[in-house]
Amino acid sequence: MREIDAFSYGCGVIDCFNEMVRSGLKRLALAHPCDTAEQRDAYVPFCRQICARYGTKYFLEDDPLLTDLFPVSMNRNKYNILFYREDAVLDAYRRIKADKRALVASNAYAGEARRQIALRFGALLSYPAEGCDRLIAGNHEKE
Repeated sequence: MREIDAFSYGCGVIDCFNEMVRSGLKRLALAHPCDTAEQRDAYVPFCRQICARYGTKYFLEDDPLLTDLFPVSMNRNKYNILFYREDAVLDAYRRIKADKRALVASNAYAGEARRQIALRFGALLSYPAEGCDRLIAGNHEKE
């Protein structure tokens, strides 16, 4: 089988997720996390091209939302690109981050409040509720 380099693979992921966002299958999609901003920023010219093709938008995320949906090491201290079609989706993402910050600041980021942050993020990613529950239950590397 022919070897696929990591950058080309990342471009394929970006293309696929933007097609899903355009079709309405996903409200928000994430590229694969990158270890450095420079590594992530190398994708920006491709993102411009793909987003123009699909009528989507992108946002460079330097401080990703960490929830119990995914292992913390997957996103902590990583750099990502978010894809969406409507500005309200990015606003909703920012509200979830702000709500989490407020819960953490008030020592209330626990139990059901913590679960609700993960579920809201999952819903924004267009994951079904049962899928979110499986991801949360299967995540043994929580923040």
